[in-house]
Amino acid sequence: MDVAVVGATGDVGRQVCTQIVERRVLPPTARLQLVGRAGGASGRAVHGLRADLVDAYDEHAPLLDVAHSPEDVTADVIVVAAGLTPPARTGADPDRRVLAATNGAVLAEYADAIARHGSGHEVVIVVTNPVELGVAVMAERLGRHRVLGMGAWLDTLRFRRELAVELGVRRHRVGGFVGGQHGEDAVPLWSTVRVSGLDADERDRALATLRRGRTLDALPGEIAAAKDELARVASADMGAAFDLIDTWPADLRLVTRPWMTHQSGAKTPAGTASATVDLLEVILDGREIVVAGQVALDGELDGRLPLGGTSHGAPHHGVLGVPVVLGPGGWTRVLLDELPDDEARRLAQAAEGIAATVAASGSTRAAVPDARPGAAAGGPPDGDGKLDRTDRGDRATSGEARGAETSWVATVHGLDQPGTLTALTGVFSTRGVSFDSLATGPVDGDGRAGRIVVTFRATPRRTRALERAVRRLATVRSVVVEPTPSPEFSQDRPAR
Repeated sequence: MDVAVVGATGDVGRQVCTQIVERRVLPPTARLQLVGRAGGASGRAVHGLRADLVDAYDEHAPLLDVAHSPEDVTADVIVVAAGLTPPARTGADPDRRVLAATNGAVLAEYADAIARHGSGHEVVIVVTNPVELGVAVMAERLGRHRVLGMGAWLDTLRFRRELAVELGVRRHRVGGFVGGQHGEDAVPLWSTVRVSGLDADERDRALATLRRGRTLDALPGEIAAAKDELARVASADMGAAFDLIDTWPADLRLVTRPWMTHQSGAKTPAGTASATVDLLEVILDGREIVVAGQVALDGELDGRLPLGGTSHGAPHHGVLGVPVVLGPGGWTRVLLDELPDDEARRLAQAAEGIAATVAASGSTRAAVPDARPGAAAGGPPDGDGKLDRTDRGDRATSGEARGAETSWVATVHGLDQPGTLTALTGVFSTRGVSFDSLATGPVDGDGRAGRIVVTFRATPRRTRALERAVRRLATVRSVVVEPTPSPEFSQDRPAR
């Protein structure tokens, strides 16, 4: 499978690319596409990033490709990390409205391009903030189960670490999830916490000690007061500010520690990238694992959130961070039991805040696509179950056309040395494409390169990805891919 990183030269994007290569997430025959913008600094920097990664990891690096426009993004899994990031300096508090106004347009541009030119099966991991807006924009255009925001998983890992520190254990022994909105409206779901080695009674006693008699209803006020105190302390001594955080409860540390890290000027690219690559590995490995992520919900919480100021539950249709089952095709279902009242209220408040951000951005036509049977990946059906052709018919039709497999012939000139043919066949096999035929031609005049001609069937989109990957092979001099001529055309064609 191939991976594309949109915004590859940004702080987080560069870390994502580096960790993908360093952790050997992709085999050498897979392709990692580094996506920048033509005419800008990132358009130039992607070439340098590619060279730098090859210098560092040449022995096991995947095929590294460069793209400069949304239309050229070609991959099975797409990490979206492009857009504006908040300034990292003391006293600069990120304004989600500014982020939404700026990044919403960027997200919509890439989402529209993937919807028009993609295979219809890409899985998208949204890193760009606001994560929830990115999920809404991508899900509306691509289908909600193919889109996951990584913010809730990053918050989950941070929460588990804070719990592990107090319990004196390693993080891998602590379970539990964080939902809601990435950032200050993150909702630590204490009811989901499990600790390896503790039975239910021991766990309840340990968590009661960690919570210090508090409920989540107090958390927003505590966060606001903590930020004011941290800003005052950090202006004189940044180290003292981090020491102060260590004295607070785990759920308050969950929010304030990354906020202070950003204020310090360090930002949080390493942790963000690590959480993103974790999700990427799950998708690529073909496993199904329960993670937390921002997703576009369509009633999965079954009326468990007290929305709209009411005390009773109402069906939720919108983006929210929740525990989900993630697999190779995206997320499949939500796993969340009945919640304590304080957790339900905080999730409802986060849901309302997300809905306001999405609505104000103007980047979506509908916050959540319909998931009813018969709905196309490009958008929801209308009331009678038929596609609304006025808005989505062209997209659905183009999706069918781009998914049709046709026959192609690739003529490859490669070095006459051991490994050339193996590398070529590896590119095809790792993408699930078989040869209809393969023939080798004579060695060229200089005695160094021979010709390999293969025929195969694939969609135009996958064919372009194959051509890019083959062209990047070190032993390949050139590759030309053309539609296979029809038998009638071949018979009538004049000899040359």
